[in-house]
Amino acid sequence: MKVCMIGNGAFAKKHLNGLKRIDGVEVVTLAGGRPEGTEKVAKEYGIPHWTTSLDEALAQPGVEACIITSPTQIHAEQAIKCMRAGKHVHIEIPICDKLEDAYAIQKVQQETGMIAMGGHTRRFNPSHQWIHNKIVAGELKLQHLVVQTFFFRRTNMNAEGQARSWVDHLLWHHACHTVDLFSYQTGEQPDKVNAMEGPHHPELGIAMDMNIAMHVPSGALCTLALSFNNDGPLGTFFRYICDNGTYIARYDDLVDGKENPIDVTKVAVSTDGIELQDREFFAAIREGREPNASINELVPVMETLDKLEKSLSA
Repeated sequence: MKVCMIGNGAFAKKHLNGLKRIDGVEVVTLAGGRPEGTEKVAKEYGIPHWTTSLDEALAQPGVEACIITSPTQIHAEQAIKCMRAGKHVHIEIPICDKLEDAYAIQKVQQETGMIAMGGHTRRFNPSHQWIHNKIVAGELKLQHLVVQTFFFRRTNMNAEGQARSWVDHLLWHHACHTVDLFSYQTGEQPDKVNAMEGPHHPELGIAMDMNIAMHVPSGALCTLALSFNNDGPLGTFFRYICDNGTYIARYDDLVDGKENPIDVTKVAVSTDGIELQDREFFAAIREGREPNASINELVPVMETLDKLEKSLSA
């Protein structure tokens, strides 16, 4: 299967590293934003064609699927262009930062019949899969999901320490992971949500701190704290407080409430959540089915984020 990678930043590289381990997949073109960086990544990963024109990339012979890792603000526009060109799309999280864009992506997916999914990695991390399997089997019931999403990002830099051409967002990007995961693990959409934010950055124009509370009809709670001001360990840490134990997930690793490690190596064919989400994308294409984290599953998540955004000004 011939693939077009869209974007050449840190997450494009994470996908490219994972794709090396997936048989039957070949990245044949890279569409980036800036010529120097795009050419550099193409050479590093042995990609035979690179361009800063998405149209040129989509026109490369045999391209069937696209992985979109470009800035959030152009995800919807690019996804729609890809699907209308007859390409399946895998859009990195978040699929967009406006609810109307989510509806537009869904509309075109339904019109074209192309496979379209979002990069909601938490569904695929072995740590969260282990919890999910226990919940589905009736061995655990989630009572409270407590999450910390912490970064130290007072300047507009990406994960590789380079200047971004766009501005990240605590709600529409980082909270999106937890909003989706909470619904995925409970099997319910929140019926009560609330968010508060701290002062906005004078130059970036975004809130640097935020807290979010959610409740689902069965009674489970989610408490999420987010910060770009945290000068300490970076990343997102999930504490599952259940009826039968407490578990802490840190990306692909899992421990119990007393920090005893839990072996998740047998959960899936890999312990790399991004590789696993890519495997799901290609499997769905080959099998002609809706993928886990399909656009249709993610629109309700974007609706919850929209409600949370509205609650900030309530």
